[in-house]
Amino acid sequence: MASPPGHRRASAPRQAAAALLLALSCCCCFRGARPAPPRVPAVIVFGDSTVDTGNNNAIGTILKSNFAPYGRDMAGGPRPTGRFCNGRLPPDFISEALGLPPLVPAYLDPAYGIQDFARGVCFASAGTGLDNKTAGVLSVIPLWKEVEYFKEYQRRLRRHAGRARARRIVSDALYVVSIGTNDFLENYFLFVTGRFAEFTVAGFEDFLVAQAERFLAEIHRLGARRVTFAGLSPIGCLPLERTLNALRGGCVEEYNQVARDYNAKLLAMLRRLAASRPALKVAYINVYQNMLDLITDPSTLGLENVEEGCCATGKVEMSYLCNDKSPLTCEDAGKYFFWDSFHPTEKVNQFFAKKTLDLCYEQLF
Repeated sequence: MASPPGHRRASAPRQAAAALLLALSCCCCFRGARPAPPRVPAVIVFGDSTVDTGNNNAIGTILKSNFAPYGRDMAGGPRPTGRFCNGRLPPDFISEALGLPPLVPAYLDPAYGIQDFARGVCFASAGTGLDNKTAGVLSVIPLWKEVEYFKEYQRRLRRHAGRARARRIVSDALYVVSIGTNDFLENYFLFVTGRFAEFTVAGFEDFLVAQAERFLAEIHRLGARRVTFAGLSPIGCLPLERTLNALRGGCVEEYNQVARDYNAKLLAMLRRLAASRPALKVAYINVYQNMLDLITDPSTLGLENVEEGCCATGKVEMSYLCNDKSPLTCEDAGKYFFWDSFHPTEKVNQFFAKKTLDLCYEQLF
């Protein structure tokens, strides 16, 4: 058919190139290419040492990590910030991936102000838990106080940005919550708070899930709309627990079973909560499976040691026992799952952050 007047027929090579470009773009779509990052104005963090970016530096507790060799692999050179890691934590990687600063500042860090917190803030405290009694064991910030800091933050944010913009930041932010391990390992199974006499293990799981539900309902009332909530890891496979289980060897299966039972109850609660609060989106982070996958097949991330920490002997050391006096600290933390006897390395934290972001794109954004 003849071309209309003034129209130039595309050459065969040009048509072929256009077809190839279209095919490639479709191929990329089907392979699950991630869209551009959504507009998330801030990352707001609650929880324990898995996400505490330095709040414990400012309080009277022995549970600190603002000294070498913590932070030895931070970008730009060694810098112990109070993160229980050789480098960054999952919220830091999540923040950077969303186009926000590469470090989420701790709310109690005097080096930062509200202009920084408007783009990301961490209220987490190492050693805390869903149970207020857990925080009392090592005199850290209880979860209710983290929520009080969140309220104070909002008042400061309104003065800084204006009421309307502050409301948008709070409602459009991504909330990262990681908490629960200490309730079992530092509280219930350590027999120091009396909870073991007050509750059966199953009863304590129920109590913690109820506390988590109250917390989520409260931050939702305060404006949170998009939340990631981490389940428990295989807590019986932490190096410290392996060491204490030396007579039998390997992971403490009883503790792992508790983690699985708690996670099942937590997930059921999150589903009920989402059904009753349509404006609240909560993504459950399956840390248990993510960690188990790496322990089972460490080569997928190039790991060589998933049983001991890099710092010192890697069997019992964390906080002040993990210090720069030990000649046994490994040279390459990238080969290890754990940095100290309780916490992952930066490499594993980045892996966890990617898993979290993938879920955010599926369920929250």
